[in-house]
Amino acid sequence: MARTLGVFGFLYALCSLAGQAAYADGSVSSLGMGYGARDASAFARFQNVIQQYNASGERFRIDSHCQSACTMFLSIRTVCVTPGATLLFHAGGNMQKGIISPSSTQQMLSTYNGALRKYVSDNHFMDTFAFHAISGSEIIKRFGYPACR
Repeated sequence: MARTLGVFGFLYALCSLAGQAAYADGSVSSLGMGYGARDASAFARFQNVIQQYNASGERFRIDSHCQSACTMFLSIRTVCVTPGATLLFHAGGNMQKGIISPSSTQQMLSTYNGALRKYVSDNHFMDTFAFHAISGSEIIKRFGYPACR
C-alpha cells in the first residue's frame, strides 16, 4: 500500500510539473536583434517581441550591443540590463534614405522610463541618426533599470 501511494505521489508531482509552463530567459544576444530595424517590418518584429515577453512574464536580458529599435526592449516589464551592455540611441526613421520619422522616434521614446526619455530628449540624442551610447551600468545606476543577476 505504501509503495502504491508513493507511485501515485510521484505521478502526481510529475503531472503537476508538466502542467507548468517552462520559462527560459530571452536576450538581445540570443535573438540576434541588437543592431536595430532595417525597415517597418523589422520594427514591427521588435514590437512583437516586447508584447510576447510582457504577456509571458519571462525575463528578458539586454546583455550586449543594443542600438536603435533594440532600445525599446527597455519597456519589457521583466527586463534587466547587464552592466557590460551598450545601448545606442538615435532618431527613428529610414537611415538609408536619410528620412527621420517623428512617429517612429516618438514610438521609441515612449518605451523609455521618464528619466531616460528626458535625458535623451534634453541632449538631442533623438534628433539625428548619429548614435549616442549609454553603457549598461549607466542605464542601471542613472536611470533605474534593474541589473541582471
